[in-house]
Amino acid sequence: MTSAPIVVHRPSISGGRRVTVHSRGRDEILGTAYSDHDLLVFLEGAGIDDPDTALDDPKWVEWRDGPAHEFSAAAS
Repeated sequence: MTSAPIVVHRPSISGGRRVTVHSRGRDEILGTAYSDHDLLVFLEGAGIDDPDTALDDPKWVEWRDGPAHEFSAAAS
């Protein structure tokens, strides 16, 4: 389990990455991000004050099973 409240999951086969937030003892799906812009919108909606800085801060965001800022389709 991660200590970062936001998790950007592995790229999907069709592209994009599922984004979840851990809040109030449970995980909630924020949506699927297809770009850093989408992810910033999710972070703002989750109440992150400075989402631009949070993107690369492992205290806030964990990038799982793929490089950070990569949203293209996963190899099948």
